[in-house]
Amino acid sequence: MNKHSVAVIGGTGPQGRGLALRLARAGHDVVLGSRDAARAAAAADELRERLGTEARIDGATNDDAAGRAEVILVVVPYAGHDALVGSLRGPAAGKVVVSCVNPLGFDKRGPFGLVVEAGSAAESAADLLPESSVVGAFHHLSAVTLLEGADLDEDVLVCGDDVDAVDLVTQLAHDVTGRRGVACGPLRMARQLEPLTAVLISVNRIHKAHSGIRLTGLGREHP
Repeated sequence: MNKHSVAVIGGTGPQGRGLALRLARAGHDVVLGSRDAARAAAAADELRERLGTEARIDGATNDDAAGRAEVILVVVPYAGHDALVGSLRGPAAGKVVVSCVNPLGFDKRGPFGLVVEAGSAAESAADLLPESSVVGAFHHLSAVTLLEGADLDEDVLVCGDDVDAVDLVTQLAHDVTGRRGVACGPLRMARQLEPLTAVLISVNRIHKAHSGIRLTGLGREHP
């Protein structure tokens, strides 16, 4: 399988570190992005300690990380999303950008999906990054299980309008979970994928679990 240089914007958070851990373990060159380069470097040091000193993982500012990578994962809270993503337009031009963002709100009744003017965070990213190929993926993976490191018996649903970009991300999904990602349609499908995360959070709270999504009727390696 081809190896890629991957930036994880928001790489110091739990989900970002979990994705970075697995991608670096698979042999990709990974750079964690943060507003604070020192914080990103410290997180990269922690992951290298887990993986071994030869692991190809580094830390940098968001702009520097995006500029150094072929593939950019955006793994940030929705608050401030548009300003951050818009700031990456230059370094992200001509590259595949993977939106992992879930616009969620929380109240005393639990999590719920927020209304996004563009339809979804992924579509908002596509509007802000017209020179990039934006794909939606990795919305439903638990940060806890990602950081545990074992193969995940669940599927990553991947949506996008660029067939080649979707294929690349489904292959990256294999390196993260051990199962190839499932292409599920155009980028507008993110309108359903992102708020579905609220359902999983609610299930996990009730059952004290870290559940994910598994589609039946598909082989382990999806065509």
